[in-house]
Amino acid sequence: MNATIVLGLRSVREALRQPDALFMTMFIPIFFLIVNTGQAAKIFPSDTTGFLEGQSYGAFQLPITLLLAASFGMAALFLVEEIEGGYFDKLRAMPIPRYSMVLGRLVAEGVKGIVISSLILLIALPFGIEIASGVIGFLLIVALSALWGIVYAGFMQLIALKTRSAAATNSGGLIFFPLLFLTPNFVPREMLTRPMEIAATFNPVTYLMEALRSLILTDLDWDKILPGFAVIGAFGVVMLLLNIRMIKTYD
Repeated sequence: MNATIVLGLRSVREALRQPDALFMTMFIPIFFLIVNTGQAAKIFPSDTTGFLEGQSYGAFQLPITLLLAASFGMAALFLVEEIEGGYFDKLRAMPIPRYSMVLGRLVAEGVKGIVISSLILLIALPFGIEIASGVIGFLLIVALSALWGIVYAGFMQLIALKTRSAAATNSGGLIFFPLLFLTPNFVPREMLTRPMEIAATFNPVTYLMEALRSLILTDLDWDKILPGFAVIGAFGVVMLLLNIRMIKTYD
C-alpha cells in the first residue's frame, strides 16, 4: 500500500507539471455547460418547467459537465509514455507489488477528480445554481464524480496495457465516451423518444447522472442516489480486477 501511495503522489506531481492539460479538462466541460444552457434555457424556463425544481437549466446540465470533466483523465496516456520510454520496465524490476503500478495512477486520478469537481461546483454556485441537498450533497457529488473518473481512467489503462500504443489508447476513448451522451442529459428520461429512452435505461451511466442531478435539484433522495453508487461500485470492482490481472500477466 505504501508503494501505491508513493506512486500515486508521483502521478499527481506528473499531472501538475502539465497545467495545460488540467486547464483543458475544466475548460471544455464548462464551455459545453455555457453553450448548452444558452441554447436551451429559454425553452425550459425555471418558473414553468417542473423537472428543474425551480432552478435554472444550468443546474440540470451540471451533471454532464462533471462527468465530462472526470472523463478527461490522462493516466492511461502517461502510462503509455512510460511504457514506450522504458521507465515502466524499470518499475517492474523494483521490489514493489505489481498492482501498485496501476493503482497508484488511479489514486492520482481520484485526487484530481476531487479537486476538479469541487472547483466546477464552486464556479457554478455564483451563477445561481444551488445544491439542494446541502453540504452532504456537495460531498456526495464530489465523491461520485471523482469515483467515475477513477473507473473511467482504469478502463483506459487496460487499453494502454494491452496495446502499449498512444494512438490506440486515444482511440479507446471512443468506446466509452458515447455512454455519456446515451443518457437523459438534455431532458428527463420520460421525455425522450422511445428508442432513446430504452437506450438510456440500459446505459448504466444514466443512473449515475440521475444520482448527481437529484443531489443538485432536490434534497437527499436515496432512491436516486444509491443506484448511482451501485453503478460505480459494480464498474469499479470489474475495473480493479481486470487491472490487477492485466499487470500480473504483463510480459
